[in-house]
Amino acid sequence: MDAILDVRNLRKYFIARRGLRELLSGSEVEVTKAVDDVSFSIQTGRVLVLAGGSGHGKSTVGRLILRAIEPDEGSLILFEGKDIANYNSTDLKNYRTAVHMVYQDNYASLDPRMTVIKIVKEPLDIHDKVSSEQEKVEKVMAVLTELRLTEKEKAWQLPGELSGGERQRVALARALIMHPKLIVADEPVSMLDTLTRGEVLEHMRVMKEKYNISYLYITHDLSTARYFGDDIAIMKNGKVVETGPIERVLSDPYHPYTKDLINAIPQLPEN
Repeated sequence: MDAILDVRNLRKYFIARRGLRELLSGSEVEVTKAVDDVSFSIQTGRVLVLAGGSGHGKSTVGRLILRAIEPDEGSLILFEGKDIANYNSTDLKNYRTAVHMVYQDNYASLDPRMTVIKIVKEPLDIHDKVSSEQEKVEKVMAVLTELRLTEKEKAWQLPGELSGGERQRVALARALIMHPKLIVADEPVSMLDTLTRGEVLEHMRVMKEKYNISYLYITHDLSTARYFGDDIAIMKNGKVVETGPIERVLSDPYHPYTKDLINAIPQLPEN
């Protein structure tokens, strides 16, 4: 099975801001190793879970993959075998239609002044220069129907009129509208109640299987990881400390930090 994304020796260090007093005193520069020599692959059509506690570098990995920030020298991110650092403007545009993000906070990620249909259509308005307005609307309504967002005229509502689960389905619809090959989902269900989490993850699973979408699923919640993931990489202090098929890692972990994460939850549900 071919890897759609291959990350090798990924690094991102942040230098702490220094005030005038620190500069004059000659004190040592403080460096935070947010991502420190991380390597993993995501196979086509599979879900890699990137798991670990808060502040261990998971979201920074997602931002690096999306090129929201640039990695440090020596890092390599290959998408379908090509180094994304070498992309020209056309390559980068194509990459940003093929790779999309679903964020944790659906309050902040959706424009409160735009209706659902306009939010989901926005990527088409930016990237699709061929389809007519009517064709774009038809594409939007098709994906909203798949995610059960057309009942009671929800397509014409504002985000504030929707429930948390509905808003996250809108965010998912916006990611799906360009038929991406990879979705980076950063804690996409952590702000939802247990029942709604299951509903959103089921929508994500169905779309994965229907369109052969790959996912990088970033989470601290190993119960949702087990439900949705195929493979897992455990991050601690900017490093990947354990990887493997999710059932093997969660049933027979070898790293102490993985064991701590598993012991922190009462019980992992069976599939």
